[in-house]
Amino acid sequence: MLQQLRLLVVGAHPDDAEYKAGGLAALYRRAGHEVVFVSVTNGGAGHHEVSGPELTRRRRAEAEASGAVVGLRYEVWEHPDGRLEPSLVRREQVIRLIRSYRPDLVLTHRPNDYHPDHRVTSQLVQDAAYLLTVPAICPDVPHLRRDPVIAYLSDDFTRPYPFDPGVVLDVSPVWDAKIEMLHRHVSQFYEWLPYNGGYLAEVPTSPHDRRDWLAARIEALSARLADRFRDRLVAAFGPERGGNVQRVEAFEGCEYGAPLDRAAAARLFPFPEAAVG
Repeated sequence: MLQQLRLLVVGAHPDDAEYKAGGLAALYRRAGHEVVFVSVTNGGAGHHEVSGPELTRRRRAEAEASGAVVGLRYEVWEHPDGRLEPSLVRREQVIRLIRSYRPDLVLTHRPNDYHPDHRVTSQLVQDAAYLLTVPAICPDVPHLRRDPVIAYLSDDFTRPYPFDPGVVLDVSPVWDAKIEMLHRHVSQFYEWLPYNGGYLAEVPTSPHDRRDWLAARIEALSARLADRFRDRLVAAFGPERGGNVQRVEAFEGCEYGAPLDRAAAARLFPFPEAAVG
């Protein structure tokens, strides 16, 4: 009998969750597990031509369309994009979220990150971790007897230490679903991020060509991540498969919450595509 798992991905902005964990979410949903994505900010600053309520409405609709690809719930909170602070009110909102949903696995940003909203989101989740089990904190929502496993989404930052995953996941079987989720975030992957990154002129005009262009771009980024941890992929899958995997996601255990040890990894990533350890 299937043991249903619950995955919660807490990102700072709409599209953060699927960018780093869309493949895992698709695998979870395909196996009958539950998934919730949360954007702590409203995304209202992530564009070069529009902002505020107009952009917030657009990004909320994009998030909803993205979640519909694999059938997950997507929440976009109202906190201002680019102005997130680690307040008690927001910490308690995260505590209530985790207690209410009771996830087995929580994913979020690492605390060392280029974007202040990412750093604050990470801090909010970390600061909530122990307090989830304290009855006197947010007594309106029943406390948890045990913390869920908390893990970090991948990044390229090296200070104070580089990303070191406990799980590297081959998401090839659900790659099309991940790309389709990202494709729904038109304002980001075809407008704002190319503008901000200086490659807007490269974006095709037709939707079909755009999707192919995006898939190639995301695959190239994914291949770089796979190459960083090629030894782990080869150790898990053997030289032929492990040496050729290009489409991956990776997750690093957080020191707070329950540990992402080998037993927990086997339970929370119950897929033949998971390279553990």
